[in-house]
Amino acid sequence: MATLNITLSVVFALCAASSNAVATVLQRKAALTVPQSQGFRAGLILDLLRQPVWLAGILAVIAAAVCQALALVTGPLTIVQPLFVLELPLTLIVASLLMRRHLARNGWLAVAVVVAGLGVALAAASPTGNRTHVELDRWIPALAVCAGVVATLALAAFRRPEGRARAAFLGAATAISYAVTAALMKASTHILDEQGLVAFFSAWQTYGFAATGVCALLLLEHAMQAGPLVASQPALTLGDALVSLALGITLYEEHVRSGWWLLPQLFGVALIAAGVLALSRIPLTQSLVAPDEEDRTV
Repeated sequence: MATLNITLSVVFALCAASSNAVATVLQRKAALTVPQSQGFRAGLILDLLRQPVWLAGILAVIAAAVCQALALVTGPLTIVQPLFVLELPLTLIVASLLMRRHLARNGWLAVAVVVAGLGVALAAASPTGNRTHVELDRWIPALAVCAGVVATLALAAFRRPEGRARAAFLGAATAISYAVTAALMKASTHILDEQGLVAFFSAWQTYGFAATGVCALLLLEHAMQAGPLVASQPALTLGDALVSLALGITLYEEHVRSGWWLLPQLFGVALIAAGVLALSRIPLTQSLVAPDEEDRTV
C-alpha cells in the first residue's frame, strides 16, 4: 500500500507539474499584453481577467492544484514538491510547441540533465514519512519566517528597475509562497480525507493555503512582468523544491538519508542546477521576452 501511494503521488505530481508548465506559458503571454506595473498592483488581476489566454492559464492552474492536492494526500512533501523542478524544462517544451519551434539539441540535453539530477537526488535522499497532523506551535515559527523572507524579497524587488534582478527576487518570493501553500494544502487535504467536508472548511489551514495561494499568484504575475521568464522561473522552480524540502523535514518530520548519502544528493542538485542554467541560455528563451523587454533587462 505504501508503494502504491508513493507511485500515485509521483504520477499526480508529474501531472501537476505539466499543468503548471502550460499555465506558466499562457500566463506569461497574457501578462505581456496588459499595462506594466512599477510596483505591487492588485488591479493587475482585473486587467488579466479580460484576457482569454490568462483565463485558460487559470484553468490549467486549477487542474494543477487538484493534482497537487491528490499528490500531497498520498505522499510526503519531500517527494512531491521536488518533482516540480521539472516545471522549467516542461515550460520550455510547451513554449516550443505553442510557438511551433523546435527545442535545440542542447536544450534536450539540458532537459535530460535536469531529469537525471532529480532522479539521482531523490534516489539518494529516499524521503520517508507521511505525517498527517502538525501542531500549531510548529506552524507559527515556520510561517513567521517564511512571511518575513517573502516580504523582504518583495520589497527588494520593487526597489529595483524592471529586469532580471527584479524578476529573480519576485520568483524567489513566489517559490516560498508556493512551498508554504503546499505545506498548508497537505494538512487541509488530510483533514478532508480523515474528518470530512465540515472539518475541512472549519480548519484554519484551508483558509491559510487559499490566502498564500492568492499571494503566490499575485507575486507570480508581477514576476512575469518584471523580466524574462528565464530570470524568474529558475528561482521559482529550485526555490520551491528546496523550501518544500525544509518544510517537510521541520513540520512533517519527514526524513532523508544523511551521512555519505549527502554526496550523491549534492551531485544530483548540481546536475539540476547545471541543467537549469543551460536551459536559461538556449535561444528559445528569447522568444519568451517581450519585444521591448530586451533593452530593459539588466
